[in-house]
Amino acid sequence: MAAISKAARALSVALMAFSLVGCATTGSGYFTAASSTDAANLNLYAANAVAGDMVAQLAEHVGPGTGTIALKTDDSALSAALEEQLRGWGYAVDPSATGEGAIPLAYTVSAFDGQVLTRISTPSVELARTYTMTETGAAPSSPLSVLRRTVS
Repeated sequence: MAAISKAARALSVALMAFSLVGCATTGSGYFTAASSTDAANLNLYAANAVAGDMVAQLAEHVGPGTGTIALKTDDSALSAALEEQLRGWGYAVDPSATGEGAIPLAYTVSAFDGQVLTRISTPSVELARTYTMTETGAAPSSPLSVLRRTVS
């Protein structure tokens, strides 16, 4: 019974994430780099855990070190953790990068029903996953949601 409840919760969170995609995207199909936000205010340990998982998943879907990531950084722990993880996977990170090799990346983190919903978005792929906060950081609590786009 508990497994069914967890599966139902994960499914409902994933469905909610996809229903919000249309609300939070711009006309060009992805977040602008200036719209990145950590509304959940993750602590350092949670930010490192979430960034480590999400960047590993991103590298799996776009390839490690395939371009320069245009990530606007701010003072949040998640922003710093994402930049560190991206560099660790071989990506150059330059908030002002433009042109052929630039990969605009935006993220959003929101608290929902005792969990944290995290999304990272590029022009070609959007990844979403929920996490449960733990004593040592954060642990994935849903399957990874992948939305692939064709870039024209």
